[in-house]
Order: sequence, then structure tokens, then C-alpha cells
Amino acid sequence: MAAMTVQLDIVSAEHSIFTGLVANLQVTGSEGELGIMPGHAPLLTYIKPGMARIVKQDGKEEVFYLSGGILEVQPFSVSVLADVVLRADEIDEKAAGEAKRRAESAMADAGADFNYAAAAIELAQAVAQLRVVETIKKNISR
Repeated sequence: MAAMTVQLDIVSAEHSIFTGLVANLQVTGSEGELGIMPGHAPLLTYIKPGMARIVKQDGKEEVFYLSGGILEVQPFSVSVLADVVLRADEIDEKAAGEAKRRAESAMADAGADFNYAAAAIELAQAVAQLRVVETIKKNISR
């Protein structure tokens, strides 16, 4: 018996990064963690910077970093629209670590004209990228 699937499209501002049938999708929405499976109720929500984990039709898992964006669930399709989408193996761990340190340092030495919101976004994106890298490392070491 074949697994139930739904059509998933993950698109960045630059190109389509994934199109295919999936058994489920896990992402962090604006209100918390979401698990999307075939037959899910229609939904439109913002996505926070973080990991998107999919289980493909063949049972294999794939992990992506999303900079944030929008998730749309329709009866027969799911769309993820994000400014930046990276496959886990495309993330530069060193650069993400440096961005995290920069944001933390800027927040610690904030002056009167400091843009806290921009630093918080940079920090959230760097931490999310590092979590994706860590998740991949854990899955590889199993």
C-alpha cells in the first residue's frame, strides 16, 4: 500500500528548491510548530526562521533552512514561499557562527541609535541555520 502524499513546493525568491510528493512537512509557524500531512485543513500562516523537515514519498527525509516566509496549505498542495531557502548541506556553519557572534555582540553593546529588531532577526536566522546543521550532524552520526 502506497503512503498518502501531498504535493509540496518550496520556493525561494531566486528559484524553486523542492517540488515533489511528501508524506509530511514540519515547520515553525508564527504560532508554533506545525506538522502538515495529506488531508490537512487549509491554512495560511507566516513561517519563522528555522528548519523545514520533510519526509518524501519514498520515506527519505530532507532538511532545509528557511529564513522565514509564508506557508499555504490547500486540499491537494502545500506551498512554502521564503526569501532564502538552503538545503542543509549548503549552510556555511562558520559564517552562521560568526553572524551569531556579531549579533550577540551588537546587542550587548547597544547604543541609543541601535536597531534591536534588525539584530534580533540576524541572531534568529543565524541560530536557525546552526540548528539545521546540528540536526544534520546528529542524523549522520546515527
